[in-house]
Amino acid sequence: MCGVAGLYSNRDFAKNIVDRMLKVQWRRGPDGSSNFQQDDFYAGMVRLAINDVENGQQPFWCSERRYISFYNGEIYNSPSLRKELARDGIRFSTLSDGEVIPHLYKKFGDSFVQHLDGMFAIVLFDTWSKNLVLARDPEGEKPLYFHLSDNQKHLVFSSDLTGLMKSELVSRELNLQAMWDQPTFLWVPEPATIYKDVFAVPPGGVLVFDKDKNLVSQDVFSLSSHMQDTDDAPAPVDYQLVYDTLCDAVRSRTLSNVPVGTFLSGGLDSSIITKLTCDELGPVSTYSVGFDDIVDPYHGVADESVYAEEFARSLGCKHTTIKLTERDIRNHLDTFVLAAAEPFAVSSGLGILSVARAARDDGIKVLLSGDCADELFGGYSWYSHLERLRTKDLKGQCHDSDISLQDVGRPLDKKIEAIQNYSPQRKAWALHYYASEEEKKSLFSNDLFSAVPSSLRHFDDLKSGNDIKPIDFIRHDRRFYLRNEMLRKLDRMTMRYSVEGRVPFAARSVVRLAAKLPYSQLVTSNSLKHLLRKAFEHQLPENIIKRPKHGFNIPIDHWLKTQWADMVEDTFGPSSRLSQLGYLSRNSLTVAKQMVQNESRLNGHTIFSFIILNRFMELHNVG
Repeated sequence: MCGVAGLYSNRDFAKNIVDRMLKVQWRRGPDGSSNFQQDDFYAGMVRLAINDVENGQQPFWCSERRYISFYNGEIYNSPSLRKELARDGIRFSTLSDGEVIPHLYKKFGDSFVQHLDGMFAIVLFDTWSKNLVLARDPEGEKPLYFHLSDNQKHLVFSSDLTGLMKSELVSRELNLQAMWDQPTFLWVPEPATIYKDVFAVPPGGVLVFDKDKNLVSQDVFSLSSHMQDTDDAPAPVDYQLVYDTLCDAVRSRTLSNVPVGTFLSGGLDSSIITKLTCDELGPVSTYSVGFDDIVDPYHGVADESVYAEEFARSLGCKHTTIKLTERDIRNHLDTFVLAAAEPFAVSSGLGILSVARAARDDGIKVLLSGDCADELFGGYSWYSHLERLRTKDLKGQCHDSDISLQDVGRPLDKKIEAIQNYSPQRKAWALHYYASEEEKKSLFSNDLFSAVPSSLRHFDDLKSGNDIKPIDFIRHDRRFYLRNEMLRKLDRMTMRYSVEGRVPFAARSVVRLAAKLPYSQLVTSNSLKHLLRKAFEHQLPENIIKRPKHGFNIPIDHWLKTQWADMVEDTFGPSSRLSQLGYLSRNSLTVAKQMVQNESRLNGHTIFSFIILNRFMELHNVG
């Protein structure tokens, strides 16, 4: 695990520029640094030493020293790749997993990422042709950002968005479209960023720039295709295959020369990962989050830590429960904003941040997580409603209503009845996202945002006029929600404290297996994540197998009415940065207060997204 940064330019003082970029992201690599320069190319890295701690310093070269690479992440199938390359006569100089990268590129060219099982952001330079390659893992676990100047005089790239901005080669102008999208999703959908002229390398992307900084090749490698459903009966369920695939995924993700721990919430997914990790390594350190004084009148009790403690004891693990109070969470909001590096209002990230801090203090550098099981194996509560929503996109459908599952004041049947009449794109929004287009129009300035396209464009692949099936919505979550929210959250929050988060459910083999599963094998009339529960029913206690999903819920809606009411005033009032720079409507404070007090709809996260956006602008002095 590392942080990478670089500059491809004839600009003077390139070393100083890259050093500034790397200094900002020292948390991604507190254990060392290195750099390389040839002609106009200058790159470097900061290292979090996980594998081959003593000798695994980058960069890595191929044998004839044509290709040189820096990377951030882990290549979990490196043992088998090293054996394969050794048969080709390759001699390795370290035991680091990343040393396979330049050799694979020499052998396979731009398709080399198809041979990697891991999480990675790769910078590879061809010292002969002067081509630069930027590549990212297929699920987007590791970040990689870039900026290409209008005149193509310089190309700057970095693992960290804040680090990239420290180059001082990029305009700090904010992206109005990104600002508009963020209250709907709580994050900025990639490849856009909050900055107008900065982009993310897409998941699975391989971008090739020539010596003149022209983008000469752009490929995207996907682990799963859009598989076509048929009316044929699904293949028999192979529970053993599910079990064996996850065992292999966890085994590969325990590759480490430093101590490994796990997130353990007490729910199904983290319990599976913890059990399989202990099967591989023996008892490990486990971590959960609990609450001392938090009551959520909307979601009920959110503290599952007692179940985590009980399961950890049964495995012989050293378990730590981090008890949080409302004051703890508030005090860590600025750290949360800085860790994300752009506006990110997913409040469950505060729990991950707390766990990462505790693990770091215990000397744990690697944490395995149960993230992504819900998207791959059908675990979200709204998935159980998808069959009822399966209707043709007919003329006369209701497109103007803002009714969604956030409308807690309506009976569930009434909400589903309203959503049934939506277009597929609007259905996708209504199932589990936040601010509607009309709500944003009442909060943002019409003068600035009137021409900004709708956030529903992100669901355009759910084309109107087609018979949209339940599995189509789940596949969209895998491509969009999983990458932009779940994997981004884990990476940014753990790396704030120099801890590497690993996700066995995002393994290449698991993603490919899930891509073949029909909806009927994921969600049954009695159970979400049916396959996982059946595959592990003899490995886990019955109370874990049968317990419904709860998740880590911070009572945002309740606090904004009470302890955090001042944040609403500070964000929408006349002295906020958003207001002073003209981004808000004149009556946004009144609208925001009305939304907070609305007992029939949960608007807390919509308002929280504006709080985070405003604080981001203040901390980074942008806008």
